[in-house]
Amino acid sequence: MNTALWIAAGVLAAVALTGGVSKTFVPKAKLAATPGGGWTGDASAGFVKSLGVLELLAAVGLIVPALVDIAPVLVPITATCWVLLMIGAMITHGRRGEAKFVALNVAYLAIAAFIALGRF
Repeated sequence: MNTALWIAAGVLAAVALTGGVSKTFVPKAKLAATPGGGWTGDASAGFVKSLGVLELLAAVGLIVPALVDIAPVLVPITATCWVLLMIGAMITHGRRGEAKFVALNVAYLAIAAFIALGRF
């Protein structure tokens, strides 16, 4: 079970890192032109960058506390926060009629819920 939790955390951290880097460092106009990035056209640049920073922090929070065994309770807390973030993403993509991105968000939510329940 521990191995499965580490794999899940690694996968989700990679997703968070990728999304965080793109939202933080890629210009909003370029993000809006990508598949699934259309929602950024309706959001402020500050909001998009803030989400990016939160995703970068999530990537760290899913791995580092358990790896160094300092405050490992931060891992399930981070995973729970990711669940909430994915609920927001599902609502946003659902309103835009982007069913395949809603499904992707459901998958990420399930992985995060698995981590949260397994690590709490």
